[in-house]
Amino acid sequence: MKKICIIGLGYIGLPTACVLANNGFNILGVDTNKKIINDLNSKNIHIEEPDLRAIFLKALNNKLTISKEYKKSDVFIIAVPTPLTKDNKADLSYVVSASREIANYIEKDNLVILESTSPPGTTEEVIGKIINEKTGLVAGVDYFLAFCPERVLPGKIIYELVNNDRIIGGINEKSAIKAKEIYSSFVKGKIYLTDIGTAELSKLVENTYRDVNIAFSNELSQICNDYNINVNSVIELANKHPRVNILKPGAGVGGHCIPIDPWFILEKVKRKNTLIEKCREINNDMPVIASKKIIGLLKRIENPRVTLFGASYKENVSDTRESPTTAIYKELANNNIEVAVHDPVADNFKHKLLSMEDSLDGSDCLVLLVGHDLFREIDFENVFKLMRTRNIFDARNFFDKRKLEKAGFNYYML
Repeated sequence: MKKICIIGLGYIGLPTACVLANNGFNILGVDTNKKIINDLNSKNIHIEEPDLRAIFLKALNNKLTISKEYKKSDVFIIAVPTPLTKDNKADLSYVVSASREIANYIEKDNLVILESTSPPGTTEEVIGKIINEKTGLVAGVDYFLAFCPERVLPGKIIYELVNNDRIIGGINEKSAIKAKEIYSSFVKGKIYLTDIGTAELSKLVENTYRDVNIAFSNELSQICNDYNINVNSVIELANKHPRVNILKPGAGVGGHCIPIDPWFILEKVKRKNTLIEKCREINNDMPVIASKKIIGLLKRIENPRVTLFGASYKENVSDTRESPTTAIYKELANNNIEVAVHDPVADNFKHKLLSMEDSLDGSDCLVLLVGHDLFREIDFENVFKLMRTRNIFDARNFFDKRKLEKAGFNYYML
């Protein structure tokens, strides 16, 4: 039975550790966060994700061990964060730290896999270089080195971890094949083998494509505003074409992937004014554009109060990383507007989350930023009674405009 050490027990590392443990491997899950380690050893998971708790408890009964300490293993999988710096560069400090630790335990014929999304060159030039220099072992000769990016959607991580296709890039063919042996134990989708650089860039391209598509829809929303035409109607009709699939506009792009991965592509690119960079600027501007529209609605109201519905970066998930709500909150607060936030799904938001009643009490504008399914069950008669001024700003075209206007609300779209 192979021993696998997984470094980083976050949204990707923990589910991967559980799935592998439940498929016959002896798994050591390592994390530097003491609270995460203590919680997991107390059988408490720190991530809200359907089905995760069940497979985690099953994994503990199988071959999953949680620790802060590394041990010698046959396989090392790095699944640590790769955040963005203020200069829009990749912060690879977690990858570097994990690589240095691995170098203390790696032996000949071990396999090292990077899952963390990273700029092209990271696997070989950072991980491979560190291990080579500290141990004298050569990647592709003495040990195997590969990159296998995650391709999952929060809220569906367990399902997609098993059923989605995977890409594996190896420093050589044998490294890719060795990594495939691990993932074949649980992946039901197809597994495609390539070189490391192609795999690294392919992962970034997937999310950058979506960012460009969203930027087009967001710019289109501003153009439609100039023409006084409903952008959602335009997109709906344009998408009737068999080769057109325009995404919906919104008040910004959040999450750990789409706002970050485009910058990783551009990390070592010397070209300026690229389409990718322009699209990032468009999407980054959307929270400011939305905020200005909200501020404009309230300019005649004394001491205005705004209620933001939705703090997570997308519907029906608790993850608030890079949420546009944070930027909108800041813009409104900087304009002397009292801001309240309600989100029954979100977790660990920067600002206090209130109940629906407390957030709407005396509010002058309800701003819908995230289309959680729970928001479809809102009692608008109660909302009407709670609010001081009945303005609704719908950034997602989520509510029924006719129904709300009939109920006495002033309804505005992005």
